Amino acid sequence: MKSDIDIAQAAKLQPINKIAKSIGIKEKYLEYYGQHKAKISEEIWSELEGKKDGKLVLVTAMTPTPAGEGKTTTTVGLGQALWGLGKKSMICLREPSLGPVFGIKGGAAGGGNSQVLPMEDINLHFTGDLHAITAANNLLAAVIDNHIHYGNKLGINPKKITWKRCMDMSDRNLRSIAVGLGAGNGQVREDGFIISVASEVMAILCLSSGIKDLKKRLEKIIVASTFDGKPVYAKDLNVAGAMTVLLKDAVKPNLVQTLEGSPAFIHGGPFANIAHGCNSLIATRMALKLADTVVTEAGFGSDLGAEKFMDIKCRVGGLKPSAVVLVATVRALKHHGNGDLTKGIDNLGKHIENLQRFGVSVVVTLNKFTGDTAAEYKFVSDYCHKRNVAMVLSEVWAKGGKGGEALAKEVLKVIKKPNDFKYLYSSRIETEKVIEKIATEIYGADGVEWSSKAKSDLKRYQSWGVKNLPICVAKTQASLSDDPKLLGVPKGFKITIKEVSLSHGAGFFVLIAGSIMRMPGLPRVPASEKIDVDAGGQTVGLF
Repeated sequence: MKSDIDIAQAAKLQPINKIAKSIGIKEKYLEYYGQHKAKISEEIWSELEGKKDGKLVLVTAMTPTPAGEGKTTTTVGLGQALWGLGKKSMICLREPSLGPVFGIKGGAAGGGNSQVLPMEDINLHFTGDLHAITAANNLLAAVIDNHIHYGNKLGINPKKITWKRCMDMSDRNLRSIAVGLGAGNGQVREDGFIISVASEVMAILCLSSGIKDLKKRLEKIIVASTFDGKPVYAKDLNVAGAMTVLLKDAVKPNLVQTLEGSPAFIHGGPFANIAHGCNSLIATRMALKLADTVVTEAGFGSDLGAEKFMDIKCRVGGLKPSAVVLVATVRALKHHGNGDLTKGIDNLGKHIENLQRFGVSVVVTLNKFTGDTAAEYKFVSDYCHKRNVAMVLSEVWAKGGKGGEALAKEVLKVIKKPNDFKYLYSSRIETEKVIEKIATEIYGADGVEWSSKAKSDLKRYQSWGVKNLPICVAKTQASLSDDPKLLGVPKGFKITIKEVSLSHGAGFFVLIAGSIMRMPGLPRVPASEKIDVDAGGQTVGLF
């Protein structure tokens, strides 16, 4: 069996202007990054704005194993299948972060015969969007310390600076650091790094409606508080304009193609376990104007990416999904039952229940693996049927679009039906009640416990008049709970909120639950050990 990169390198890439033409994008709106990548100019909105939106399909998953269950591969394969059936379709994905590329999960461009191309570029530097986000984040960090060094006119309390530096790499040693050491190097204080995909700048880029909205949101970032307890905004530091300049190209969606020549937007890349886990609103909105059916994904399980997609992205963007595809594998079902499929199946049932709370139709797709049996497939199918949900087998990794035709036909059937989409919670409900609702209804917890720091954090934000924002919970992806060791459908637990941070520009609170970190670490044997350049100058070991 050929590796993912062998398949990608053997593919016949089409010129990106041909891909653009197939979806109705005119040449004048293309900004080329080589022959096979292009950004789409914001000026295209003058033609698109009045067009009717297509149908939006979300791909999510059950609680995954460490290797993942093929959610991105399913998204790509479903997009290829719809295109192969003659449908005007697009897919919208997030951009990979170098953290997992060189860490444990590898790339995020799909796999096998369901990939987006050029795979190597997408997984590495791509069009420079993540570098721009990192630079904008760190410019703001540098300006904060520089302001203090030159007299601190705003009265920033160095002990109350909440803005962290960032980098697009997993490095646990940078979580907590000291800066300013050495004579003349600024004020010594505690600081730390988060991974770039967890930066509020990433969230702002992904939730902005355009360059003007981007700047307004950057101005609203709260970076610290003063000695008398007042908030300090990026606007106060006169830095939002320069940050916008760094991001003026990054805010434009990236157009690429799948292995089978169907169009794809890849734009923005927040993780779902430490951020809101969805591709950019700009790309999704643009795709909905260009295509009849748009397939997008949200990170990890329904308890993370899908909940945030519904309650944050859809709320901000006024989106209404027509269906949700829930990805599962026999491997994962057995994992959650300690080897017993009949016990682990309840995890799938909980995710079906979670998604149905939003009033959307659900289709379960089971990725086929060597070693699965017909009896196991029948058991899962019968289980889903009892819950009035269709289960469709998928072979998109092995067969590409052809392996996803059955899934595509089921999705096309489902999206014709009206649904009763609704948010989980009202925007008028206070934060404590929102997290209680998420914890009890989505995670299955008995309630929520707040640390003294979390209570203090929230009280401070409320004293600034900031309240009733959507919530982005940062928690483990390995369990419905905040404890990665609790598999299946845990009972008798509470969600522990350790701290609360305010993403004021993005427009939500981030609640840190359990032992989650916004700067991951590398595994014992990182994927980087297998990545190299061969004698012919080709990248090897990237997956």
